[in-house]
Amino acid sequence: MDLQGQNGLLTTYRDGQRVASYGIAAILVGFYVTLYFTDSLDPLARSLGLRNKWFLYGALYSIAMIVGAVRHLRKHGNSRYTQLRIGTNVAIQVVLAFCLPFAMGMFHQPEFYFSYLWPLDIYKLYPSTLESLPVYLAAYAVIGSLVVAPLLALVFGKRWYCSWVCGCGGLANTFGDPYRHLTSKSAASYRFERVSIRTVLVIAVATTALVALDFALGAHHRTLHRWVSGGLFQAPLIGSVSVKSAYGFVVGSLLAGVFGTGLYPILGPRVWCRNFCPMAAVLGLVQKAGRFRIRVKADMCISCGNCSTYCEMGIDVRDYARRNQSFTRESCVGCGMCAHVCPRGVLKLENAPRDDARLRLPVVRE
Repeated sequence: MDLQGQNGLLTTYRDGQRVASYGIAAILVGFYVTLYFTDSLDPLARSLGLRNKWFLYGALYSIAMIVGAVRHLRKHGNSRYTQLRIGTNVAIQVVLAFCLPFAMGMFHQPEFYFSYLWPLDIYKLYPSTLESLPVYLAAYAVIGSLVVAPLLALVFGKRWYCSWVCGCGGLANTFGDPYRHLTSKSAASYRFERVSIRTVLVIAVATTALVALDFALGAHHRTLHRWVSGGLFQAPLIGSVSVKSAYGFVVGSLLAGVFGTGLYPILGPRVWCRNFCPMAAVLGLVQKAGRFRIRVKADMCISCGNCSTYCEMGIDVRDYARRNQSFTRESCVGCGMCAHVCPRGVLKLENAPRDDARLRLPVVRE
């Protein structure tokens, strides 16, 4: 990745956290609670010519990414890698996650979001979803989720999706960029991350399997159907509680939205991506076995800490650099900021065979 330009030390954000951050977080949390658990935004959406609150959210999401991208590129735009990454990410959000689904609805086609794959969009592989889609969209959902995404992660690492395609990562890359220094680098947060993200992945896989089993058995197994899809009881905010609705409420609404995005100004922009996203978990496991790594040039690190400070995934990059260890971390999204802000060009993102003869330093895979 020779497109990465060095910005030097810049400002390392060591001015701490401002009181205003808590106010912004309160506003964001309030917005997501309103969005997910009420219909009060629907009238506003229709008054703007949008079909429902979700298209209003998509429009606001796109605007937030565009504004954040402009601000980010004004500061870090001397890196060609950053220009391409941010530009691609914003374009995919605007075209594939907003304009195209909106246009498809106008032509009486399913409102299909091409940039989201299973298990991030868990509904993509629900049998009822696949059955309702045209063959080409159903094939895209299955092949994209189970074949293309893992293969690309094997070659390029999870960055191809998490930093170039995904809307969740895109919002973190742009709107959330001023808060990247707030991501915890502690050992405790790392331990929590490893347990939590894999737990959500297991739950996502189990939920998909149960939904598929329920679909296959249909009315022949009423107890399973009631437990998985029919609803066991009524609850505030959720309504009818079942395996499907519980997953949507806890993972889709609370972890991804209310907490995952609402707490950007307090916990950093990758709360969801780092700790809970099942897609990030899958691609991270594949990444460890693949070609992607962060290469460290030997005996050049001056321990300035810039790389660790700017890491939005909470990786203590400086520790690897000081030990002259190139590494592949499961959580790394390949944003390239550690290499970009290094004043000596110690770090480099690359895809290389594991037996690369050019590199005699140990490669740590954690």
